[in-house]
Amino acid sequence: MKLKSAKNYWEMEQLNHYTCGNIKNSALQSMSLSLKSLFSEKITTYAAETKQLVADNANLKLGEITLSQVFGGMKGMVGMITETSKLDPEEGIRFRGYSIPELKNLLPKAENGNEPLPEGIFFLMLTGILPTEEDVKFLSAEWEKRSVVPDHVFKVIDAMPAHAHPMTQLSAAVLALETESEFASKYEKGLNKKDYWDPMFEDSMNLIARLPRVASYIYRKCYFNNNQIEPLKGADWSSNFAHMMGFDNHEVSELMRLYLTIHADHEGGNVSAHATHLVGSALSDAYFSFSAGLNGLAGPLHGLANQEVIRWILDLQKELGGGAPSKEQIVQFVHKTLSEGKVIPGYGHAVLRKTDPRFTAQMEFAKKYMPDDDICSIIWNIYDVVPEILSTIKKIQNPWPNVDAHSGALLIHYGIKQYDFFTVLFGVSRSLGVLAQLTISRAMGLPIERPGSITSTWIKNKVASTQISEK
Repeated sequence: MKLKSAKNYWEMEQLNHYTCGNIKNSALQSMSLSLKSLFSEKITTYAAETKQLVADNANLKLGEITLSQVFGGMKGMVGMITETSKLDPEEGIRFRGYSIPELKNLLPKAENGNEPLPEGIFFLMLTGILPTEEDVKFLSAEWEKRSVVPDHVFKVIDAMPAHAHPMTQLSAAVLALETESEFASKYEKGLNKKDYWDPMFEDSMNLIARLPRVASYIYRKCYFNNNQIEPLKGADWSSNFAHMMGFDNHEVSELMRLYLTIHADHEGGNVSAHATHLVGSALSDAYFSFSAGLNGLAGPLHGLANQEVIRWILDLQKELGGGAPSKEQIVQFVHKTLSEGKVIPGYGHAVLRKTDPRFTAQMEFAKKYMPDDDICSIIWNIYDVVPEILSTIKKIQNPWPNVDAHSGALLIHYGIKQYDFFTVLFGVSRSLGVLAQLTISRAMGLPIERPGSITSTWIKNKVASTQISEK
């Protein structure tokens, strides 16, 4: 691949990577050590540079913390390091400096495929280097090799009651996998701090490899009478996941590749990423940490929002007697929803101030593969009217759709109609970003996260003393 220019540090790194030559397919078996060595080389240099940067600029002010931020969910407060991605209010998410439209072109694709492979976004997030086709083939093969799930994990899932939410089952299954933690085992035996990242890398690779098998088992257990489907040999991570769920359609594989790529990360302050980071900062292993992240993702204000969107659309259709509502009817239903003190699910974002590029990527997919889909048409009509309505409400800073506004419609089109399961797909994808960052954090030796807290009485006394001093 030829780059026109080196716009930033990461592109320079990528350019250097490519000038070293391509790795032959016959060498895939040895690439596990190569990826680990590459990460070790990069993180050693980066950790030293970061340590010096902090030492030289320890008193650098990153902004003033206000009372409204303290009581407002810490929005806008800079308080952690996340290397894998950064969310720009106007441009949207960038993974190691690359936007979603750029990555759709730059990341390797499956044979006869047009969507990026999630293996590629993981490689990029972990190393800061754009992968080659050989790199993603290695990861596909490596994750297949690591994908065997112990029987006791399936027994834990089977022991859950039928009404247990799929996210409950996934979180419990991840905890059941903790018996396989290499970090926990090596830490118990004694491990040098500088080597903490090595078993964290292994745990992260193993957990990512096993998640599609676990998630598809939950899907088939909940909705198909536990009629399980064995994994394929030689398939990429996404298409194998789709196959084990029961979908051997090229378009479904393409959708899964897109879905698992664009949901992979959203900088470090969102609940699932932050929860994973927080628990991991206590030296908890990848399984404990990621299970915590899943529990946060299951909240209605986070990952569960994608199923709330579909419920809202179905309620809209039901109230109107079925069929496709007109834009005028949508406007009326939106006003009714707002008058009841509810939000319009899928709209608004804590950081973004424009249409989410992940929404746009899904809309483009839909217009290519399902231009006449009824639910997609409703979503597009909602997109035409809702931002204008929400923009008239002063307290709403972002009237535009986020990723959740479209994802459910694509899944339903191909027969994945069980919207209680949608957040599980989100969770499988989110593992890529949070576990890459967890490995980086462990390699950098970041400390346990322990912010200070204050009481309302402290604030009242502070306000009173400030007022006195100003008189």
